[in-house]
Amino acid sequence: MVGWLKALAYGAGGMAVVGLAALVALQERLVYVPVLPGIARAYPITPDRLRLIYEDVWLRAADGVRLHSWSNYSILPRKCWQYPEFVLYGHRKYGESDGYPSQKGITDDAQAALNHLVQRKDIDTSRIVVFGRSLGGAVGAVLAKNNPGKVSALILENTFTSILDMAGIMLPFLRWFIGGSSSKGPKLLNCVVRSPWSTLDIIPEVKQPILFLSGLQDELVPPSHMRLLYEKATEHNKNCRFVDFPSGMHMDTWNSGGDRYWRTIQLFLEQYAPEVQSCDASCKSEIADDDEAEE
Repeated sequence: MVGWLKALAYGAGGMAVVGLAALVALQERLVYVPVLPGIARAYPITPDRLRLIYEDVWLRAADGVRLHSWSNYSILPRKCWQYPEFVLYGHRKYGESDGYPSQKGITDDAQAALNHLVQRKDIDTSRIVVFGRSLGGAVGAVLAKNNPGKVSALILENTFTSILDMAGIMLPFLRWFIGGSSSKGPKLLNCVVRSPWSTLDIIPEVKQPILFLSGLQDELVPPSHMRLLYEKATEHNKNCRFVDFPSGMHMDTWNSGGDRYWRTIQLFLEQYAPEVQSCDASCKSEIADDDEAEE
């Protein structure tokens, strides 16, 4: 019996060591995925495929890394309302951008994209809205928090509470030893995570209006993460709205949500980043009606 218990203990310890080694050595590959499996990094996907007029823009991050982005002043995909220019930029090592990803580096990349926008003379810089999905939401939250005078509003879609919490999900046998501010346990391994992206700790510091878009069939990030972010945000920010989409998965909520998805974003933009004046009474009434219907 004693021998069996020793074998079990050694086996559990061995698994923990292997898991820790994988966490230390491979964490960037787990967190940052520049291309989908099976697709070459140079795969030629451009806004042309959505029939959008665009220009290639090359930016420089604070540390000199060259970043590739697309800039557009046109109609958003599939919809008929006009909105200010948007920039789709690639983090370092994503797309045609140079460099190697890290939390500080990607934070600098986002700041470079925002700095590019606020320097443009052909857009209304008072209406800049940051949109982030998944990891992009964590980046967007930091960007909005650091730039309260430049960012008008924030939209988050299927974003995690922290990479620390996600590590516990991806490596369950380490869950007791790693986790974000909302998790229990000694968290002894938090110190080895180089990119914690603790969105749950950042979101209370975001003062701008926030729209949370949650796909309830998300197969990667538990939908409860989005609900936790929303609840944390509303403790300090009354201009928050949460909308869920029953069939939305991690990367297809925009598609499975249909017209309701796009209308939700449209109403949010009309209220918090209007083209001429504040959202009128009919717009606010429609938003209130939508909220009541969702409840």
